[in-house]
Amino acid sequence: MSTTESLLLTYLNNNEVIEDTSSWSLANSLSHSDVVGVVKSLTASLMTSVEQLTSLKLELLDEAQDIIARGSSPEVAVLALVPSGSEGIPLADLKAAAGPIADNGMRQAMANRWLATTKGEGGPVVKRNVETVEDVVLKHITALAESGGDRTAIPEKDLKAYMKRKIVKEVKLTSYRVSKGPEFALERKQLATDLTEEMMATGSWRETKFKDYNFNVTGRENGGHLHPLLKVRQKFREIFIQMGFTEMPTNNYVESSFWNFDALFQPQQHPARDAHDTFFLTRPAKADLTKTLDADYLTRVRNVHESGGYDSIGYGYNWSLEEAEKNVLRTHTTAVSSRMLKRWADKFKAQPPGTPFQPVRYFSIDRVFRNEAIDRTHLAEFHQVEGVVCDRGLTLGHLMGTLNAFFERLGLPTLRFKPAYNPYTEPSMEIFSYHPALGKWVEVGNSGVFRPEMLRPMGLPEDVSVIAWGLSVERPTMILYGIDNIRELFGHKVSLPMIRRNPVCRIGLQEVQ
Repeated sequence: MSTTESLLLTYLNNNEVIEDTSSWSLANSLSHSDVVGVVKSLTASLMTSVEQLTSLKLELLDEAQDIIARGSSPEVAVLALVPSGSEGIPLADLKAAAGPIADNGMRQAMANRWLATTKGEGGPVVKRNVETVEDVVLKHITALAESGGDRTAIPEKDLKAYMKRKIVKEVKLTSYRVSKGPEFALERKQLATDLTEEMMATGSWRETKFKDYNFNVTGRENGGHLHPLLKVRQKFREIFIQMGFTEMPTNNYVESSFWNFDALFQPQQHPARDAHDTFFLTRPAKADLTKTLDADYLTRVRNVHESGGYDSIGYGYNWSLEEAEKNVLRTHTTAVSSRMLKRWADKFKAQPPGTPFQPVRYFSIDRVFRNEAIDRTHLAEFHQVEGVVCDRGLTLGHLMGTLNAFFERLGLPTLRFKPAYNPYTEPSMEIFSYHPALGKWVEVGNSGVFRPEMLRPMGLPEDVSVIAWGLSVERPTMILYGIDNIRELFGHKVSLPMIRRNPVCRIGLQEVQ
């Protein structure tokens, strides 16, 4: 039994009732929260009965605690630094002597007309108007502290001013009137919570009092929490769907080099296909393209790499099927886009002659893998967002207009474009936006128009173009949630409390600011 519980039961045994647990706690130098906890526990055991009481109390704020510790209010402390007589003290010297209470103390003393300022040779001079004053503020808050927050300790005419000065604040206090319950005793009787094998064997369960089960109590919630990346990903998905895009299936983390590189007109000797940049699989090491691709498409890709076509001269090297069959962890979701565009081209070719070409808009958001050194801004895996539009007669102007519409929904309405190089797009552009929170232009994505060397071998008509753009999920997530180290966002070093506490993701100009 705790000391608080012993005192409370002894008092009830001698006095029958505690009229107010708040006043009783203060009188016995006990924490009111501890007393309330004991009372609720005793009430659950039917040892006490309670009646809830509600009252308004005054609470001392930090300013009041400082006044009590200092032994004077700011205005009285400042007045004490001003010498008597006609000379006074330079304002600068007074502020230096008063320190952090100078401004507040001067303001209150001037309002009370205890002090006055006059012009001096070196600047303003502060002089006394009174010799002695009573420190009413100290008197009031000392009385309030001794009363435990009783409103009557401070006259109503002064209370409003003290609240405005943030010396005190009004709080709603819940306390209890406590009386004896039907099972009252000077010592708590421990109720059994389980029926044991020993009770059954000895028959002691017949005389044992068991704690009632509360079948209405709700259990502790331990539900899952969405990761910040998932929240931002969902916002991106909503934006794409609002713009009429269809999500592509992205469940293939492993791709053949053909779909990841060759189908995109990326040469086999390109540095990105080196083991220092790409994860190659050892089991299974290769994909059998002759079984999964039609021979004509494979031949057209080989020819465009070796000797060109479609107004291209190609790369002029001997294309290797063995190199194209190497399995990799996909380095970009554009591998998915190439698969989907080939599927759409096959579907169009299967239609009767004269069937109009149906445009499509695809998007994907999923994980990609790069063999990169890990630091504050780079991981070996990250999420890529990709948008693709396939239609007749698309131009660079359509790409820029679509990008403006997309990024405006992200809260980044002002864009700039910079020419860039990509093996599978021409023209290509890096996308920059002015970020109000950072106060500078930042790169937010990459974009371009897919090359004919990529599209024509698939069988898409000559007047059909494809515009595309991509960005990461990690960078905007780090900006939105104020995270400066990517390893704190993704991976084994992520803090689970951070996952539980992170707020709802809101994408837009106002929320980013």
